[in-house]
Amino acid sequence: MNWVRKITANVEPLDDKFFGFKYRCSLTLNDGTFLPCVVLQSKKRLVEFAKRRIQEELNGRGFIGGEDPYGQIVPSFVASHNRVAAYDVADAIPSRFAPPLQLLSRIEGETTMGWTGWVFRMKDRSVFSYGSSFRMEFLQLPDGYEFADVEEVINHSFVNSGGALDGLGQGRPLTEEYRRTKLLRERASFSCAVEGI
Repeated sequence: MNWVRKITANVEPLDDKFFGFKYRCSLTLNDGTFLPCVVLQSKKRLVEFAKRRIQEELNGRGFIGGEDPYGQIVPSFVASHNRVAAYDVADAIPSRFAPPLQLLSRIEGETTMGWTGWVFRMKDRSVFSYGSSFRMEFLQLPDGYEFADVEEVINHSFVNSGGALDGLGQGRPLTEEYRRTKLLRERASFSCAVEGI
């Protein structure tokens, strides 16, 4: 598949400790449908990880337990993600919604349990509040901007209703004002497991 080689040769991968290299791209399907946010990943690593998790549970070394751990693991691999079959893909290009790894590395850990809040300051000094529950493969972009426009990452912060920067206390509950703030978030994405990654 030429489109896979094109992406793996031109896109910097995320290195996932369970699934190996993951390549963020946009896909055009055979029927012309355009998907702006897709992760290409190794079919082999995905299958190996699923088999390992099932064996761990069946042998009593897993984390789920309960009456039907197998019945809980299988749906997480089979029915809990948006998936694209590789045979439906006509072409692929890098995704404009995939923040560069260098930019992602500047976003610091949790602000509060399971949540990170930060601000991107653009080269024109505009500021935009972001928030994520750690699905940062693809992020929304403000109209008229690209990730190349980001000049500064201001961690554990947001833009308040008055337009000023406000801090989020790390490890503290999120404020009511923050909860009402319009945030740019993760973009819905798909995954495509392919051979040869």
